[in-house]
Amino acid sequence: MPHAITLSDLSWATPDGHALFTDLTLTLAPERTGLVGRNGVGKTTLLRLIAGQLTPASGNVSTEASLGWLQQSVQTEPGATVADLFGVRSSLALLARAAAGAATVEELAEADWTLEERMAAALARVGLEVAPETRLADLSGGQRTRAGLAALIFREPEFLLLDEPTNNLDRDGRAAVLDLLRGWRGGAVVVSHDRELLEEMDAIVELTTLGTTRYGGGWSLYRAQKAQELAAAEQGLAEAERRLAEASKAAQARAERKARTDKSGKRIRASGGQSKMLLDKMKERSEGTGGAQARLAEARIGAAREAVEAAREKVEVLQPLAMELPPTGLPAGRDVVTVDDLAAGYGDVAVIQGLSFRMTGPERVAVTGPNGSGKTTLLSVLAGRLAPMAGAARVHVEFAMLDQSVGALDPRLSVLENFRRLNPGTDATAARAMLARFLFRGEAALTKVASLSGGQMLRAGLACAIGGGVPPQLLILDEPTNHLDLEAVEALEAALRGYDGALLVVSHDAAFLEAIGVTRVLDLG
Repeated sequence: MPHAITLSDLSWATPDGHALFTDLTLTLAPERTGLVGRNGVGKTTLLRLIAGQLTPASGNVSTEASLGWLQQSVQTEPGATVADLFGVRSSLALLARAAAGAATVEELAEADWTLEERMAAALARVGLEVAPETRLADLSGGQRTRAGLAALIFREPEFLLLDEPTNNLDRDGRAAVLDLLRGWRGGAVVVSHDRELLEEMDAIVELTTLGTTRYGGGWSLYRAQKAQELAAAEQGLAEAERRLAEASKAAQARAERKARTDKSGKRIRASGGQSKMLLDKMKERSEGTGGAQARLAEARIGAAREAVEAAREKVEVLQPLAMELPPTGLPAGRDVVTVDDLAAGYGDVAVIQGLSFRMTGPERVAVTGPNGSGKTTLLSVLAGRLAPMAGAARVHVEFAMLDQSVGALDPRLSVLENFRRLNPGTDATAARAMLARFLFRGEAALTKVASLSGGQMLRAGLACAIGGGVPPQLLILDEPTNHLDLEAVEALEAALRGYDGALLVVSHDAAFLEAIGVTRVLDLG
């Protein structure tokens, strides 16, 4: 039976001392496990600890299984080839010498005659047809990811460790990853925000600041169980708040009774009807009893407040994020974008040729096509970042564009400073009010952009893009879900569903496009 991966009392902190894990204990069975959680919670770090790329501060990682690790981006050394990625350059050179009749008898005995066939089979399994001598630098990011997956298949590990394997992949590439995992019979730990991919998992493990929780089944079952947990947590918070209110009310009633008793005692003392000694003893006994009751009431209120805080923390961990886009008033039928016989590209190479289309009113158009078909090129032309080679492309309304890196934000500045830089006519109060709508409240608005997670950066970019005097009537989004955690993706979907302007979106995420109500597809393939 394949071996499991066991994490025992694992602790790890960032170089600045921020603890990501403390005494984390988790067993990963030889099954397909999706690892999810908010950005910044430590999913990639956990994979690196499992892979042995990081050393825990305490605790240990135990496994006898062979591991295959695919990072978010396949790194390329100068001159590196597909053969280097597979680790078989010297073995292929030996086969070439053998074919030319230049190999020694000893070398022929060591030759792996099935090597080329097994490489081709691994590449075909991820839908990639490239020669072993192909330079990795000549492949697109998506092709490099597929080549990395093929190299993993070739090595036949018992456990796959995949970090966002469908990022930067076109639809065919995503389908290849899905097919690979559907047919995978070993173990796999997959960090992903791709719900279609997570639906194929045997289990979902959620990583939060409170630790890990395992949920059986794929994404849909996980979400259903999370909804039940949130409902239970909200009920627990309501009950804790009720107990706190009751404890406070009881304390108030006790204080009022004591005040009435004290007032009555003063009247009796003033009347002279009782001896001073007796009155002093009664006062002493009353104060002693009242003090004990007050301490008991304070203890009960303190415990009730702690219970409320604990319940509120649990709700906050489970509570989905939310974003709110202001109305734009874009009328139906208004010309938004017109493109006439457009040719565009880089240098002398035209990536797009003879493209014409029109957007009107609050249309929602998805731009699709394989990697390299010109999707980002089209957006760059519309945004004015790239001049057409021929033809014309016009945007007729106010618009905002968010690329994958949210390049409009200055990483050296805070969220609030970026907002005021990009919207110079906005005062600090109005800026903070807009940022609060995107969950940057109080001190969060002063966070430096460089330290934001992907989801936080997208929220900051949206807030800065639409927070000026007139909300843009067109949003141009280039792969907006890349590098977002699932919670941020769902919050973005909810915000875009309620947006009354037009959308032009490049995305390979079919679930995202369906969720935001795309009305038309512009296929550049």
